[in-house]
Amino acid sequence: MAPVTTSPPAATSTLGAGVGVLAGAAAMVFVGGSVAVSAALADAPLLTAQAVRYALAWLLLLALARAAGRPVLRLRGAERLWVLGVVVTGLVVFNVALVRGSEHAEPAVLGVAVACVPVVLAVVGPALEGRRPRPRVLVAAVVVTAGAVLVQGTGRTDALGLVWAAVVLVCEVGFTLLAVPVLRRIGPWGVSVHTTGTAAALFAVLALVVEGPRAAAVLGADDVAAVGYLAVAVTAAAFVLWYTSVGRLGAGRAGLLTGVAPVAAALTGLALGAPAPRPLVWAGIGVVAAGLALGLTGARAPQASAEVVERATNRVG
Repeated sequence: MAPVTTSPPAATSTLGAGVGVLAGAAAMVFVGGSVAVSAALADAPLLTAQAVRYALAWLLLLALARAAGRPVLRLRGAERLWVLGVVVTGLVVFNVALVRGSEHAEPAVLGVAVACVPVVLAVVGPALEGRRPRPRVLVAAVVVTAGAVLVQGTGRTDALGLVWAAVVLVCEVGFTLLAVPVLRRIGPWGVSVHTTGTAAALFAVLALVVEGPRAAAVLGADDVAAVGYLAVAVTAAAFVLWYTSVGRLGAGRAGLLTGVAPVAAALTGLALGAPAPRPLVWAGIGVVAAGLALGLTGARAPQASAEVVERATNRVG
């Protein structure tokens, strides 16, 4: 009997969107909460610490994927280039831009650059998927960005600082968009495993060349604890959660959830004993929440993932 094309029930699409929102928000909570942990590595050999971080995350993801029965498909042809692009832009150059940018701009300037990610993803993400940006999502992205700027504040910079801030923005966008062509076939687990494995190898080579083979011996107990946390929460868990969100919501809507990261950073600082946020920060948190509500509710339910549609359309009676 010939395959019959069916449309997924609305409830299934709504449930998938809900999972996408929760996964993306959780990923950004991990990312935002890592600010204080990352600061503990300020005096550690950066490249070596990153190599260890991604190697640990890769091994953990492989073990979890096997335990959960999640197949990790091999990369094909140009997919290797897409994954390499994710690693080079979203992980290597991004970290270099943060370090070099901090020499010319205050942290808030670089934070504002990252806060612009929702707007870029709301425009470029749908274009890569062959459709026009949704006005509601675009407006929501502007609102989320404005709220994130209020949360992080602004700072002083020079011309080079602005250039590095632009590089930070491009790299952060690349981390999501360059993974989309690969995500369609191998899923969030596959993208996460291949990305962390490639990052571990690339950072290891850079660490050997720049910092030398003895750099790992410099890592102290606090450094190892920080690297372990980053490997588990901010890499292994956050990568799978984020790419799950992108796969279910699309890059444009998932991009709105990056506004959760600065909010999580502010609230984590408060929980760790930092002074209470200023009224402007609380206002920014409210604006971010309003933007998320605007962009993630009341919109047309997204299409089911390719995997769901394939199973539905190829069922033989």
